[in-house]
Amino acid sequence: MNFLGIDVGTGGTRGVLIDESGAVLACETAEHPAFDSPEIGWAEQNPDDWWRASVTVIRRIVHQIGPDSISALSFSGQMHGSVLLDKGDRLLRPALLWCDQRTSKQCQEITEKIGAENLIKLVSNPAVTGFTLPKLLWVRECEPDIWRNVTSVLLPKDYIRLRLSGDKASDVADSSGTLLFDVQNRRWSDDMLQALEMERTLLPEVFESVEATGKVSQQAAIETGLKAGTLIIAGAGDNAAGAIGMGVTTPGTVSATIGTSGVVFGVTAQPKLDLKGRIHTLCHAIPARWHNTGVTLAAGMSFKWFREHLGTGKSYDDLTAEAEPIPSGSDGVIWLPYLMGERTPHLDPKARAAFVGLTASHTRAHLARAVLEGVAFSLRDSLEIFKELGAPIERIRLGGGGARSKLWRQIQADVYGQSVEILEADEGAAFGAAVLAGVGAGAWNSVDEACAATIRVAETVEPDRHGVEKLNRNYEAYRRLYSALQPAVSIVAG
Repeated sequence: MNFLGIDVGTGGTRGVLIDESGAVLACETAEHPAFDSPEIGWAEQNPDDWWRASVTVIRRIVHQIGPDSISALSFSGQMHGSVLLDKGDRLLRPALLWCDQRTSKQCQEITEKIGAENLIKLVSNPAVTGFTLPKLLWVRECEPDIWRNVTSVLLPKDYIRLRLSGDKASDVADSSGTLLFDVQNRRWSDDMLQALEMERTLLPEVFESVEATGKVSQQAAIETGLKAGTLIIAGAGDNAAGAIGMGVTTPGTVSATIGTSGVVFGVTAQPKLDLKGRIHTLCHAIPARWHNTGVTLAAGMSFKWFREHLGTGKSYDDLTAEAEPIPSGSDGVIWLPYLMGERTPHLDPKARAAFVGLTASHTRAHLARAVLEGVAFSLRDSLEIFKELGAPIERIRLGGGGARSKLWRQIQADVYGQSVEILEADEGAAFGAAVLAGVGAGAWNSVDEACAATIRVAETVEPDRHGVEKLNRNYEAYRRLYSALQPAVSIVAG
């Protein structure tokens, strides 16, 4: 039995096919066009671009392995997006993405209407610009002609499910990020729907991540090359699916993943709420488990921005090679990675990025290292909140671009002040989705059993004492800079 995971990301769609040992039999990626930003802080994509990329990825994998060898498939995807459909399931507008920051007004209205404490009680999270509900309120207020025709709202990966099977369905982990979901009881929140005057019929049926939601249709089989009737499993949002792909399934195991955004993910046996709303509490992709998540919006995006605008044609490897001889602490340069505002811990869409501490003796290499360190500082913010709430942090596993770079791995170990683990295969959320497909198809009895069979640690990186001392000092400065700079940022922003 082989299992296909499809991850609908921001930059592209990735497919990974695994067998029952966890061996990767095929993997393919197809890029999406860059998201549109019609105004500062806006981020939109055409969901049909996701579908075209998904078809490309699936057809390539099917060509390599054959349709009969794929027993089941499942999904992961960028969270919080809003796909708006009319009664004929036609797209009404581009999807507003997770990093879209236009909804500050709607977030304020939600908080005033529901109450900050009551929001945590009802949906376990504060009103955040990236979440789905504020986007829906923005469309309802600012594009009423479009809103009148909306009959269905789907999350990004669930649009691909619709195109593959005709089913409107989602999972508890992804739905947790909408601000319309009762996370503690793993169901849509009738109280939130009523208070915000949203019809329940707009929303899909919700399943646990390992449950079947349907099968590949005859039409989708023609388009993708899959076998009609192939089982489709619910899947999860990219954070939870990525955690499954890293074996982060039990309390005490934490992942720190650097992609476009950066995510710190820790498992809990019961919902563990942050009453200050600095981190998120969501359902895990495992029945009767939850997770806390801290997010920095511009993690890998920070390094990409640096390479594109200050790298003068250099590759990522070139820049990290330049940065490696620079001592820990970047000789006093600190990077605040708030290119898209920030989520954890500030919940401030108007936060702005900055280099601080520059002198005439600093070089591009200092700035490159400061970016790597600043992103790690932003993830440590989440770890500190986990500790404050009493969540255990027994081991940290690294994923994404931050796990592939030797320098960035060491920087993270030094910033976090403890050893970090690197996995043999880091195939990301698509691998986690494939594992969920296998559990749903009955290859394993549980997600825990599946991860034990498929995921292995390849390397452990120990923190360097000197690096820890230097970076602890810089981190203390980093923590003060947001508050110190905000008055100036507010003046500039008007």
